[in-house]
Amino acid sequence: MKVEEKIVLANIYNHQEWVLETTPEILKEVYEKRLIEAGFTIVKFDEYHFPVKGYTCFWLLAESHLAIHTFPESKKSYIELSSCNESKLEKFKEK
Repeated sequence: MKVEEKIVLANIYNHQEWVLETTPEILKEVYEKRLIEAGFTIVKFDEYHFPVKGYTCFWLLAESHLAIHTFPESKKSYIELSSCNESKLEKFKEK
């Protein structure tokens, strides 16, 4: 099978936001849906539930990554998407 090579310029576009949701299941569902609707290619997903409280997860994307970190004591979560594909990042933000 022939692998197609694509030249990508060394640019990273970034989006950060705080949301007032800390439930892991809801965050996973909402943000994975946004990634898919924006056209991102999900390579891998992983997560970690901290023993006392807190949660971190990330999606490794063909176009970079999305990470979520919860802060239950503050009742909010930090979302950060980095991507080399500006148009997909903009679609993600629109969702």
